Amino acid sequence: MAVKLRLRRIGKKKQPIYKVVAADSRAPRDGKFLESVGLYNPLTSPHTLEFKEDRVIYWLGVGAQPTDTVKSLLRQKGITLKIELKKKGLSEEKVNEEFDKWLKVKEAATKSKPKHKKKSEAASQEKPVEETKENTAEVTGAASEENVPQ
Repeated sequence: MAVKLRLRRIGKKKQPIYKVVAADSRAPRDGKFLESVGLYNPLTSPHTLEFKEDRVIYWLGVGAQPTDTVKSLLRQKGITLKIELKKKGLSEEKVNEEFDKWLKVKEAATKSKPKHKKKSEAASQEKPVEETKENTAEVTGAASEENVPQ
């Protein structure tokens, strides 16, 4: 039996919330699963991620394969970093120190990152393009008036 860590959709129509579950790879998306290990809500800003870290590490340790989306979510939360550091043989204290450094860098990056502008705001702030001869080059060739036989 191949186990996957994947998303299981719950929530109302047009309002998805996902459980992160350990499930048999042959089971349907919203079907039978072995254990729920987290929750992902993409509708909140910023999106909500909650994991049972010890259970995720357990399932990855026994060979469960995360889907691409779940792998991305685990990276965002820093769980894959912890697993990699433990594989290198670092002590629990060193792993926690490195994780804290990573969190500080991540928080600093999110604070300095500018927020996304809405399309209407971005369009109003763009400068109009000045028309020059370079932008409005005339096309010469078979269809020009000079080359038409009389």
